[in-house]
Amino acid sequence: MKVRPDPPPADRREALKSRHRRAIVDAAAALTAERGDTGFTVDRLAERADVSRRTVFNHFRSLDDILLEVFGRMLEEIVDGIGANLDAAPDGDDDAANIFDSLADAIRGTDLLTPITRLKHFVRQGGDTPSASRAALFELAMTDVGTRLSAIVLRRHPQADPLVVDLMCGAIIGGGAVIVGHWEQITGGSLDDESRRVWSALLERILSVTRDGYGSIRTA
Repeated sequence: MKVRPDPPPADRREALKSRHRRAIVDAAAALTAERGDTGFTVDRLAERADVSRRTVFNHFRSLDDILLEVFGRMLEEIVDGIGANLDAAPDGDDDAANIFDSLADAIRGTDLLTPITRLKHFVRQGGDTPSASRAALFELAMTDVGTRLSAIVLRRHPQADPLVVDLMCGAIIGGGAVIVGHWEQITGGSLDDESRRVWSALLERILSVTRDGYGSIRTA
């Protein structure tokens, strides 16, 4: 029987590094879900991931960097949902109006509210107001959603102007982060049929403003 040679040491090291990084992020995601907040320590995280504290900091500069990756995972369902809806839509022209309308329809068909409100809850760490660092993490995670969404749109419309697509996606996702605050003020942050109706109305407003411009704003 032919014996397969052992992988080179460099490959084994890279595989171990990748496994440790994944274990750390998986452990952070599990602790966040179990606790309902992000108030765990690096020592607790290292114990859960079965690595040393030093190994944690070999891969990440801070706990916030780890949480940013966890938050990015949580928001992947938004990107995946919008991407799936775009893929299911009929092909259209590469003009900006058509791209925007297709993107708007894909966003309407995606449950944005559930992952965003779950993330906002974790960011608050059990309090009413998030810390400055956690609020910044939320903004960074949302920005990453806009970047990944732009990439999906450009793959579907390779002839489109990348700047226009980036501006379009950034405006929609940034506006989405803004209307979350308005939605919470109106509904108290509860998830039920009425609060989802409020969310749908607010989402239509940000889509309308993004498509038609700010000059047509009227008080709702």
